[in-house]
Amino acid sequence: MPRLVPLPDDFRSRPFSTREARARGVSLGRLRSADLLKPFPAVREVRTPTPSIDTACASYGERMPPSQSFSHATAARLHGLPLPRRVQAAGVIEVSVELPGQCPRVVGVRGHRVTAGSVRTVLVRGFRVAAPVDTWCQLASVLSLDELIVVGDALVRRQSPPATLPELRAAVADFAGHRGAKKLREALIWVRAGVDSPRETELRLLLVRAGLPEPEINGIIRNRLGVKIATGDIVYRRYKVLVEYDGGQHRTDEEQYHWDVDRLDAIMAEGWRVIRINKSHLRTRNRAVFKVEKALTSAGWVHGRE
Repeated sequence: MPRLVPLPDDFRSRPFSTREARARGVSLGRLRSADLLKPFPAVREVRTPTPSIDTACASYGERMPPSQSFSHATAARLHGLPLPRRVQAAGVIEVSVELPGQCPRVVGVRGHRVTAGSVRTVLVRGFRVAAPVDTWCQLASVLSLDELIVVGDALVRRQSPPATLPELRAAVADFAGHRGAKKLREALIWVRAGVDSPRETELRLLLVRAGLPEPEINGIIRNRLGVKIATGDIVYRRYKVLVEYDGGQHRTDEEQYHWDVDRLDAIMAEGWRVIRINKSHLRTRNRAVFKVEKALTSAGWVHGRE
């Protein structure tokens, strides 16, 4: 097999147009080589085992006109918002184009036409992308109610939130009349600020929908001297019941494991009951509800009186 002619160094780390390649001395034969992908017409990129969303967007960006921006699920992935696997694995780049522009007719790209000025855009790693709150509204047509709540919680999360609850409310009001608007309004009712992970959202929804009290999310727990000893995932302060979701890192990270043990010992020393929930409990949902309900009842909670 003949040895391939080396490409310019910067072509190995980014997509490039065939026009640029020809201008820099790359032959037509080299552009047809099997080690190069052809994600879009007149665009090439070096074949890699697992192309990232950034790589895919950069490939389309080589031919993307200024009137278009990345939107919907593609925007959500660029913003780092949590999406279900079925949406992430769709393998389609989604873009929006303002009217009267026409949607792109390119394999691997799904276009959406939007009213001029109706979608705000921001720059994310150099890409024109629908703003986080507008992205959430766009997802209302493809996500389930609970999936929308998860994304809404992520927008107003505890650390570095991209949005505020008032911004979500304003966006939902502006979205009236669009596909998914009713579902979006219902999702907003369930969104809570201060959540750290999709699992926390899932657990909170499970407990509240089962008739348990509305918990405090990531509440600060202090000892009798007023010193902070923990931030609890789901806190029932009145009953001194703490519900913690144990993710994989709690088992695989030895330092995290030892820190958790000391932290939970300090909480229990202050008279708190700690309920630990993991993925298996969420698969058998009645089990998770039973564990928490039993702890609350033991602490004096009576169903229907709060």
